[in-house]
Amino acid sequence: MKASGKIHVTVWLLGLAGAALFTILLIRQGLPQVGAAFAAARWAIAAVVAFHFAVPVFLDALAWWVLFPTLERPALLQLLWMRWVGESVSTLVPSAAVGGDIVRARLAAINGTPLPLAAGTVLVDLTLGVFVQAGFTMLGLALLVDATGQRNFVRPTLIATLIGVVCIAGFYFVQRLGMFRSLALIVARLANSPEWQSLVESGETLDRTVRTLYARRRAVMTCCIWTIISLVGGSGEIWIALHALDLHATFVNAVILQSTVLTIRSAAFAVPGGLGVQEGGYLFVGNLLGIPGDAAFALSLIARVRELALGIPGLISWQLIEVRRLWRARLAAMVR
Repeated sequence: MKASGKIHVTVWLLGLAGAALFTILLIRQGLPQVGAAFAAARWAIAAVVAFHFAVPVFLDALAWWVLFPTLERPALLQLLWMRWVGESVSTLVPSAAVGGDIVRARLAAINGTPLPLAAGTVLVDLTLGVFVQAGFTMLGLALLVDATGQRNFVRPTLIATLIGVVCIAGFYFVQRLGMFRSLALIVARLANSPEWQSLVESGETLDRTVRTLYARRRAVMTCCIWTIISLVGGSGEIWIALHALDLHATFVNAVILQSTVLTIRSAAFAVPGGLGVQEGGYLFVGNLLGIPGDAAFALSLIARVRELALGIPGLISWQLIEVRRLWRARLAAMVR
């Protein structure tokens, strides 16, 4: 079996395992009880959808926007649309945990941004986002310990976070050293053909672009600040859901849930959509915070509805763009 086929099979197996875990957790909490808790949210579901687009998605787009040099900066509304589409792909398309970032770089290039700059800004934004999320994980962990007094999960969480930080730090330094030219050079030598020399030149251009972006320290710091605000502010949608379900609706609890569930889902990035894993995270943290299991599962279902409500239109929007480009290319080929 080819490597691509093995990856495809692995993704589906992980998806089935996630679906099985989701079903088991739902049965354990009681379908009628979970359904009743979910139904109690009523207006909060629409409010969560609107809040997510207006706050986290917008602020993430703003964080990406500031990375562009002023003279080559696309319109913020354009990047907001691209960020929305990218998140939709990452959330709903199997095996596309980082596929959404590739899509938004492609969309930026389609809309006139030079490809090295489009790819470079996405890469820098992604790298900085992982660093910031590690700090957000530490914040959530500290708040959880303070709120519950539980410390038995602190060490494994710290170790996992440290490993993640070391990995992304290594990725950052490799970027600064010029990883894309090196990769292209290896491919060109393996191909043993002068036609691949253009790939090496493209790698050099992307390396220069990435180094230039990192050298803009003010833009880098501003990107990090907006990302922090996005992560903390995004906890507001959980606060809305907690309030609607008449649970412990404090912003601290919302931040704890937001931080820990994001961390758990990121750690299980290989599972499509974090299916089952996200629900387990809500149940685990909710139990520590004194939230009943059926209500914690309902919180996760509200998040799932939000993903679908924003993700499906995002995917449709992306496909319409791709179909239109394909149609124009075919028309141009017929004219020739």
